[in-house]
Amino acid sequence: MEWREFAEAMAQLARTLLAQESVQGTLDEIAASAVRLVEGCDAAGILAVSKGRAVTLSSCGDVVEASDQLQGELAEGPCFDLAARATGGDGERVFRIADITEPQPAWPRFATAARDLGIGSMTGVLLYTHDEDFGALNLYSRRPGAFGKDIETAGWMLASHAAVALADARTIDQLEDAMKTRHAIGEAMGILRERHKLSEDDAFNVLRRISQQHNIKLRDVAQRVRTNAPHQA
Repeated sequence: MEWREFAEAMAQLARTLLAQESVQGTLDEIAASAVRLVEGCDAAGILAVSKGRAVTLSSCGDVVEASDQLQGELAEGPCFDLAARATGGDGERVFRIADITEPQPAWPRFATAARDLGIGSMTGVLLYTHDEDFGALNLYSRRPGAFGKDIETAGWMLASHAAVALADARTIDQLEDAMKTRHAIGEAMGILRERHKLSEDDAFNVLRRISQQHNIKLRDVAQRVRTNAPHQA
């Protein structure tokens, strides 16, 4: 794909990503777009590392989850290292293995197993904004030498668009969750006020006290009040 065509595809991708209805939808579209738009890319996935454990957030292609699982078990591999460094907020933001059939001193056990998975070359880019890391976008090819400097740049451009859309999607999900929580608490307070003739402050304090005493989230306490209300009316 020529750079002008790629730029046009990036513009369309930005709109597509922002139109997704959920964080997972955004993640899945990012992975699928990498396979669709990056020349030589046979599979793509997004990997995060949480408390030393590899977590596949999205995958497009069978080899992705197998590679992520392998790196998690070995605690070794380019995707694992890249995503793990993201948690620390420093280190490289891009990796490229031009030919995995050649010796890989940094990841000897992973490289040997990756060849058995049919991986020929790999590249990856962190998904990040100025204040948050989301994991690593990793691209796989069955043939060695698939990812040169130009393809690495294309992956970086894709990751930049994806990170902005992902940040936006997460913000929307957080806002929606906050709105649902506020609505549930409001309904529960109304039930308690009507049933026990409480003031608004007293009703909220009842919910908060139950939450603290039983170590239950306030939203879950409110949901239980709402669920049990018809049976106790």
